[in-house]
Amino acid sequence: MHSFTPRGVCSRHIAFELDGDALRSVQFTGGCDGNLKAIAKLVEGKPAVEVAQLLRGNTCGPRSTSCADQLAQAIEGALEQH
Repeated sequence: MHSFTPRGVCSRHIAFELDGDALRSVQFTGGCDGNLKAIAKLVEGKPAVEVAQLLRGNTCGPRSTSCADQLAQAIEGALEQH
């Protein structure tokens, strides 16, 4: 399980698994519960690289980042470790 502490957003923690190149079991702690559950469902089983590319740069209101962007950063960091 990969663990990531997001910055500049409402969620306090992101956890996920990499199954080969596929993203699995994405979980957010804190943040907009319904939206983050939806993101987790939408990305389940998708190639991690594609998810990171799709979500990278997404913003939330006046913030320069979002929970989705933070997930992309978490994925990229995990992929660098492999």
